[in-house]
Amino acid sequence: MPLFSEIRYPKPKKRIFAKNQYMKRVWLWLILLGSLIAACENDPSEVAELLANLEPEIERAQEVEILYSDSALVKVRIQGETMLTYLDRNDPRQEFPDGVRVEFFDPDGSIASVLTAKYGVRIDKKNQIVVRDSVVWQSVEQEKLETEELIWDERMEKVYTQKFVVVTRPDEIITGHGFESDQNFENARINAVDGRIKISDPSKLKD
Repeated sequence: MPLFSEIRYPKPKKRIFAKNQYMKRVWLWLILLGSLIAACENDPSEVAELLANLEPEIERAQEVEILYSDSALVKVRIQGETMLTYLDRNDPRQEFPDGVRVEFFDPDGSIASVLTAKYGVRIDKKNQIVVRDSVVWQSVEQEKLETEELIWDERMEKVYTQKFVVVTRPDEIITGHGFESDQNFENARINAVDGRIKISDPSKLKD
């Protein structure tokens, strides 16, 4: 099973700057909190509500690359222009607000397929990666999946969605609701097929 093994930060200075910015915010929060505690001395519930709404620690990194490997072989590479790491113990996660690109590799090291989306998040406690908004997966065999949300469960080694999907193959286009497959996008199936269009001329798929 692939392991969350390595994160690369080509521009670490920006990441350090984010920590400094965070410390400035902490001091501002402490000053604000002290003032509010004095003002709300007789109402502890207001203080508790304020603490609950404070922004958790966030680290920012630019041009990030995350590698998943198994037996020293890279299986998956995740790249994002921006990654926000939320260090809240109750909900640790890595968020890609500016889009994400995921490359899946064959055993020989070549790229087997590519997944792109305008937003992505890795939820640590669930061992899941969720991508949303203009999700497109495409293989070297010219098979393509389009949907608005896709979930990759690392523990189950499974990819799935309950959203509307469009699957394009060299000879047909299939639409439906719900999709699932293994993490290599093999043995895939659409849960509820709505339509199937045969393509007599595969060159039309390029339009």
